[in-house]
Amino acid sequence: MLRALVLAAVLPGSAWAQAACAPGRLDLRWEGGKESFAVEVADDGEERAQGLMFRTELAPASGMLFVYEMPRRVSFWMKNTLIPLDMVFADASGTVTRVHSGAVPGDLTPIDGGEGVQFVLEINAGLASKLGIGPGTVLRHPAIPSETAAWSCDG
Repeated sequence: MLRALVLAAVLPGSAWAQAACAPGRLDLRWEGGKESFAVEVADDGEERAQGLMFRTELAPASGMLFVYEMPRRVSFWMKNTLIPLDMVFADASGTVTRVHSGAVPGDLTPIDGGEGVQFVLEINAGLASKLGIGPGTVLRHPAIPSETAAWSCDG
């Protein structure tokens, strides 16, 4: 909260909106809460295939945002992933449809995101529940087109 107040004081009006919609930052809001994560974006096949594999840590307010060209059924596994993760699945509007909590490192069991997924946020395991991120939460990021976004970078 203090961080948000400081940024609001330093970046009033449209400057705040632009800062909030930087490629390396993802904002989330839900009834009763709001949070931002520093994100790496995986928006091509090679980056999505690599994901967070072989990493030994993920900073607490960091994650990876997987971006698909079109909504689709997605499935993840944890092969070669060393960090326990929460996976936040969202549709074309950036609205969360499903959260998978506590994906187990190295587990080859498919984690189904369901139909119509266009964005997936991976964050440290336990954060989604701790913060209150669940279905209905909305994401804001420049990769979410303004014409479909539930929470647009334009306003």
